[in-house]
Amino acid sequence: MGESLLDELKRYVGFCPADEAALRELWAAATPHFPEIASAFYDRILTHAGARRALTGGESRVGQLRVTLVRWMGEALGGPWDEAWWESHCRIGRVHVRIDLPQHYMFGAMNLIRAELGKVTERTWADDAPRREQVQMALGKVLDLELAIMLHTYREDLVSRVSRSERLATFGQLVGSIGHDLRNPLGVIESSLFLLRGRVGEDERIRKHIDRIGDQVRLSNEIISGLLDMVRDRPLPLERVPVTALLNGAAESVPRPAEVALTVQGLEGLDVVGDATQLRQALVNLILNAVQAASPAGEVRVRVRREGSTAAIDVEDTGPGVAESVRGRLFEPLITTKDHGSGLGLALVKRVAERHGGSVGHEPCPGRGARFTLRIPVP
Repeated sequence: MGESLLDELKRYVGFCPADEAALRELWAAATPHFPEIASAFYDRILTHAGARRALTGGESRVGQLRVTLVRWMGEALGGPWDEAWWESHCRIGRVHVRIDLPQHYMFGAMNLIRAELGKVTERTWADDAPRREQVQMALGKVLDLELAIMLHTYREDLVSRVSRSERLATFGQLVGSIGHDLRNPLGVIESSLFLLRGRVGEDERIRKHIDRIGDQVRLSNEIISGLLDMVRDRPLPLERVPVTALLNGAAESVPRPAEVALTVQGLEGLDVVGDATQLRQALVNLILNAVQAASPAGEVRVRVRREGSTAAIDVEDTGPGVAESVRGRLFEPLITTKDHGSGLGLALVKRVAERHGGSVGHEPCPGRGARFTLRIPVP
């Protein structure tokens, strides 16, 4: 088995057992100072307008990130520095990628952590210069590893975005070239069905098959419309839309079995600005997916929260959840987990969210099921 990326980086910076021992000593001395360092860290980041825009959850989001940073410092100094540690810290880096926190803010703020932990080192080993130097060397090495993790996660995101952009460009060319050509034969089929319906008389078997063909023609037209919506950049008609009315309207239009319970929790007085039709369709897609996941018997919960300058709409279900193998590509066109799905529903939700300056994400629910969160800026 080849050398892992973590092992290669450790070898590159010279990270050894002596460094591990030194860091554990620093961990014991620095742990009481972690909360104040975390506060200073995010205070530094929030002095930049671009970083403030990324942290759209306001004080709630920043509070969560401070807790995460305290844990991160404990693991950085306390180890063990193994593959599980590497993956755990990569996940933290991916959080910053997901909220679009620019990496130069993170790199600059890392200097603050280096300086603050350096002060703890100076105070703790003020009378032991050799040990102080050894601890400072170990601290520098582990923070270099942490910077490498940041670079790694941002590179993952860059490669993913470039790949997705290339796929969407090819996808757009394909859709543009075949959409019109497919609509023509479908129009001929619809016209022929209209004429045939008047000639079949009372033969229920033939009428049943004609209706089935009509249903499939309508489905084909819906798929083509969905594909075209993916690649069009029509101007958004902006209007103020009450979120509660939006949720209720979307929920009422989704068919569901009687055994699937659907609860909707709005937030009166909260509005978003955008295209009410597109926003409603995005919610319909999310709720329909949740109902299908929870079927034949289960529960779907829809609720809205205010996160700073964002309306966060959660759609949860008690279904089997999303397989880990497809989570990274859930919002790409033509990716589906259903036997007869088109793979356009979630891609359209992502498209609508991005056109409104928002986002959509997925996370597993505790226990079982899935939670999709649509975030749209509020005026």
